[in-house]
Amino acid sequence: MNEIENIKKQIVRKATEFITGGFKPTNSISESWIGKVYLFKEDEEIPKDNEGNLMLPLFQLCLDNIENIPEILSDTKVLTVFIADELPMDLTKNGNDWLIREYKKSDNLTIKELTNPKSFIKPFPLTSKLIEEDYPVWDGGGLTSEMEDKILELENSEVIDNYYDITENQYGHKLGGYPSFCQSGIDFGDDYEFVFQIASDEKAQFNIVDSGTIFLAKNSKTGEWRFYCDFY
Repeated sequence: MNEIENIKKQIVRKATEFITGGFKPTNSISESWIGKVYLFKEDEEIPKDNEGNLMLPLFQLCLDNIENIPEILSDTKVLTVFIADELPMDLTKNGNDWLIREYKKSDNLTIKELTNPKSFIKPFPLTSKLIEEDYPVWDGGGLTSEMEDKILELENSEVIDNYYDITENQYGHKLGGYPSFCQSGIDFGDDYEFVFQIASDEKAQFNIVDSGTIFLAKNSKTGEWRFYCDFY
């Protein structure tokens, strides 16, 4: 195994990509969506933001039939995400103008036809596709300083022209793998692990400032979630 293959083997991860539309929805209890959430506990409604306004149903992620699930979600059945009309721009705790609800495999969920009439997001069902190879973005995306040094050595010795000659980071809606930061990456905090991202989606008419992406990370010890978004 040459040095390039060795580096790639050390940093590669699998991920799951979610593709918008292209098929007739079933509205089943195991279907994922952008722009629509219909799975709730019996006593739940669409949450409200800090100003008391209904949030926008953004994402419903069902883990049934997904081959590559992060270990941190091993007991999770469904994730649903809601956002305020004005997105938070900083690293933000759950419930502060955005909300994620995480349902365990033992939770009883019901289908509710709840909508926010002011939502501008066009709803579409999502299909999933396994990504065999996902790599960190160069600046703050998950490479250790030691690995960066090894890659820079290959560039300086002209074995490769650029890090992205040998790797590729998968953008779009994605579970697992590495965050696809637009700008320099950030640290979510001690014990936080990147879990999934929701990207700007032209088909769903959802744009995060300027073709940006939302990143969601979970704390492996407390189970708490954090939100971050960046854009070009």
